[in-house]
Amino acid sequence: MACGRLGEMLNLSEELIRKSCYLSLKAQNFPDELLLVEKSPASSMLFSAFQDLGDLEFAIAFVNQAFLQKFEHVLQTSQLVNQVQDAINERKSIIFTGHSTGGAIAALATIWFLQKYPKTNAATFFCVTFGSPLVGNHIISHALRRENWSQYFIHFVMRYDIVPRILLAPLSSIHQGLQKILPFFDPKSPNFRSQILGTSLEAWHLYTNVMRDASALTTHVASQLMGSTNLVLQTVKHFIKLSPYKPFGTYVFCTGNGKLVVLKNPEAVLQTLFYSCQLSSKTEWAAIAHNCLNEHFSYEKEFLGGERSLDMQDVVALDKLEELCLGSDLYLDDLGLSAEARLCLRAAGESEKQKGENQKKVNGKREEMKKALEKLEEYRALCEHNVGYFDAFKIQKDRRDFEANVSRIVLTGIWDEIIEMLKRYELPDEFEAIKEWIQLGTRFRRLVEPIDIANYYRHSKDEDTGPYMKKGRPKRFQYPQRWLEHEQKLPAGSCGESCFWAEVEELHKLTGDITAIYREGERVLKLQRDVGNWIHEGLVGKDVLLKSSTFYSWWQLLPPPLKSELISGFMDDQESMHE
Repeated sequence: MACGRLGEMLNLSEELIRKSCYLSLKAQNFPDELLLVEKSPASSMLFSAFQDLGDLEFAIAFVNQAFLQKFEHVLQTSQLVNQVQDAINERKSIIFTGHSTGGAIAALATIWFLQKYPKTNAATFFCVTFGSPLVGNHIISHALRRENWSQYFIHFVMRYDIVPRILLAPLSSIHQGLQKILPFFDPKSPNFRSQILGTSLEAWHLYTNVMRDASALTTHVASQLMGSTNLVLQTVKHFIKLSPYKPFGTYVFCTGNGKLVVLKNPEAVLQTLFYSCQLSSKTEWAAIAHNCLNEHFSYEKEFLGGERSLDMQDVVALDKLEELCLGSDLYLDDLGLSAEARLCLRAAGESEKQKGENQKKVNGKREEMKKALEKLEEYRALCEHNVGYFDAFKIQKDRRDFEANVSRIVLTGIWDEIIEMLKRYELPDEFEAIKEWIQLGTRFRRLVEPIDIANYYRHSKDEDTGPYMKKGRPKRFQYPQRWLEHEQKLPAGSCGESCFWAEVEELHKLTGDITAIYREGERVLKLQRDVGNWIHEGLVGKDVLLKSSTFYSWWQLLPPPLKSELISGFMDDQESMHE
């Protein structure tokens, strides 16, 4: 655990945090305004505070669809886009902030901003929320960590505030009770912050239902973190509906006793959201019913004034979770984290540490991979002026073809292991965005997939399994292709230079059936267009144009109207070179 000033831990000054809190709460005073913008010329800042929109609807998707629709409405009906663009042009710092559902809208605005301006010139950029509900599922959490964007999100949560925890319960289990409580949160309602609702039996029922579902979810997640192989735990999600939502970013938990606990590990945050809101005894139920609603409006008192203003808070960051204290600790005790809770946090830390160890092991195989790739590059060079890389491997005539197959098997084995680790989330989320691995994956895909396809059709696997692209293409090629397309902001499927041979094989089967060939005319023309462009860009070798290649024999038998001028030009050039 590391102690220090909050601003230093978050790379955001206490003054800006206070300003964010002030504006996010001020936005509630303007219930008819979707967005409150304040420019600070003295500090060159642009603050965008999003209004608490007063209701909570749920939908299972990558992000909450209700929040997304409201953000899109803000985007279409406000000056947000122009104001952000002006701030970027003037190199101003930008902070999106919001309280309650306004915080969820601020988070979506931040994701929009990061996608639209990935290389922004803004001096400082953050999203700061207070009492925000969760926004998306594990895919969003994973993607933000992969892009190293989680660092821009800072969420403040009071110990008993129910709103950040509501989406830990599926809508079906809390919908009825939530409808009775929603007026308490709605600035437009006459029952806004009503003490009658705040101490009602409905508030208690909402709390117990959320905590029951959160318990099932966190228990399931903790069992996975601890490596449980219990089949009952593995099948529980098939019988109990679990919330898909998962936190992302940095969370700052407020104990209510002058202490702040900072957490960045999303699995640890999930466990803390549940355990920190537990009853210490059954006699506390009335106080909890009151606190779970009223603490949603305690951020002003916590950060802007009184005895527990931000400057007076003691702050600790839980970084090395695997070494977390299981004995008495002032910060963890004040946050209500039991020994069971701390074991779950330790498991989250151990899981993160193990991911790092797994990456070290994978990194250790890079040299072996590079040597195998070099052997395949030498093999390809030997084939380029004879029968061609693809066809030489498919024929398997010489010893060097056998040796190339050995290199193929070594490489596919390593990459299959990597992909399985990624599918089980056993590598850091950032792994897929590491430039060296994107480059290595691209090199692997372009060298190995063509001969993998040759091997597939050589053994007639298409007859049993089906076409390679529909039924047989392994994830070891799909993942690296997706990484490259994502890095270069290209459309999905546009980097198909490594797998076009599968399309050649499928279309070659139609040779002799003129009706079928014309029926697939668009596919025929697209394949030629793509191959021509890839040859021009140097992504595909000109050995595909050799008269002994499968591509040439297919192309030569095409009816003239379906032969592209681009490929015809390449063929003419190829022939003139050999005259």
